Amino acid sequence: MKNKNLKSLFVPLLTALSLSVTATSAVANDFPSKPINYIIPFNAGGESDLSARFQQSVFEKYAGEKAVIQYMPGAGGAVAWSQLNGMESDGHTIMGINIPHSIMQPIVKDSGYTTDELTPLYYFHYTPNAIFVPANSQFKDLGQLIDYAKKNPGMVTFAGSGSNSANHIGQATFDKLTGVTSTYVPFSGIGPAMTSLMGSQVMAGFAYATSGASAGDKLRMLAVSSEKRLSAFPDVPTFKELGIDLVGGAYRGIAVPKSTPEDVRQKLSDIIGNINKDPEFVKKMEDNGFVLTDIAYENMDAFIEANKAEYQGVAQLLGLIK
Repeated sequence: MKNKNLKSLFVPLLTALSLSVTATSAVANDFPSKPINYIIPFNAGGESDLSARFQQSVFEKYAGEKAVIQYMPGAGGAVAWSQLNGMESDGHTIMGINIPHSIMQPIVKDSGYTTDELTPLYYFHYTPNAIFVPANSQFKDLGQLIDYAKKNPGMVTFAGSGSNSANHIGQATFDKLTGVTSTYVPFSGIGPAMTSLMGSQVMAGFAYATSGASAGDKLRMLAVSSEKRLSAFPDVPTFKELGIDLVGGAYRGIAVPKSTPEDVRQKLSDIIGNINKDPEFVKKMEDNGFVLTDIAYENMDAFIEANKAEYQGVAQLLGLIK
């Protein structure tokens, strides 16, 4: 009698579970079934926007559907990331995500989200920091800027993308390594930061090297924080060449709402990975100073944990936390 009762309970349960698994697989097999809403958590015109536009040009080739780019700027990405888990979770909504922003912000203050609440699927490129000045600036090289900053503490103003971003960390580290005191001016994205610099509203920019491609002859790049010179900017020295042990920048990728099905997450990761190998896309990225990376979904946990440990140490070193 007991066995019959157990059987009457378990058979419907197993059937329901089987139907659930089948339904999930069907969703993944049919995905995507409509255009992908690709949200950029910054203003238009920055590196996140530019790389997404390059992806958009070949997205349909690998996904079978187009990507539609939208913007949700504010607080260095925090406005969008704090809302991500409340968005449509069938895979048709993806969002740009950055490191160190998405790790440093919750370490330093309440940002409306935690790093562990975010679900990144793929980090597809890296952009090193660089120091820029307007083309008509009095500073012809980095040595001249450093000399001026030492004689005029706080007078050198650096525009950058948000507080506790890669740009902000770069500027603070630069000050420590060179013994200068400069002033960091955070903007809601690299686009407005560079616009401010080109309008000479600030003295310099601690931005991403890729900004040099879009700025053309309006800006002068004094140094780049990569291990070696970038092929897109062969005449720009690295900080290391100039005797400053400064290497750093930002990783960019895509994330989805936490309730997005596992199979769909993997399929999106595969799509971005295929785009990252597309010759047309690769050329556009490298010509604009981007460094391609391939951190896929299956390697994400280890990558995030390593970066959390690194930036916890950075925050302590810079005095942002005790």
